[in-house]
Amino acid sequence: MRHSAVVLFLLVVPLTVPARPLTSDAGAAPQEYHLRLYHTHTGERLDIVYRRGNDYIPKALAMLDYFLRDHRTGEVHHYDPRVFDILEQLTVAVGRPGTEIDIICGYRTPWSNQYLRAHTEGVAKNSLHMQAQAIDIRIPGVPTSRVRDIALSLHRGGVGYYPHSNFVHVDTGRVRQWCFECSVPQPAGD
Repeated sequence: MRHSAVVLFLLVVPLTVPARPLTSDAGAAPQEYHLRLYHTHTGERLDIVYRRGNDYIPKALAMLDYFLRDHRTGEVHHYDPRVFDILEQLTVAVGRPGTEIDIICGYRTPWSNQYLRAHTEGVAKNSLHMQAQAIDIRIPGVPTSRVRDIALSLHRGGVGYYPHSNFVHVDTGRVRQWCFECSVPQPAGD
């Protein structure tokens, strides 16, 4: 009797333990981070996976660096890949993961930055565009005020709002915000 109770216990207990999954997280493919970009000055488009899990893809980063080159001079600079993470997070946060983002301005050489400062307003002398740490964008179909609000909620760096030019600046510098030509004075950007 004692022996049959042990056998019965051994037969029942394994059925009450949750089943082990057939695949574990360790064997799962890492998450892919994807961007679709349209450059408003060059007319070029880029559709790219730039990161898998925690690993940036060097060839993809090189393609992004070229895509975001200074469109006035053609000079390429290596971008801070955290900028791409901000862009990807923005598309997810607006409820449009993988949507195309319009690029207004990527990398700027010091010459291009000075040219813009001489011919327009709202361009910082030490802009993070010159370190490839900043990008000016819009997301078609999403008001730029909403893009600004979501970028601010990420707390990932600077956020500038340019409502009259219809774009938002995001960067990987210190967390701060500004609004160019807004009715309420805001701190100046970088």
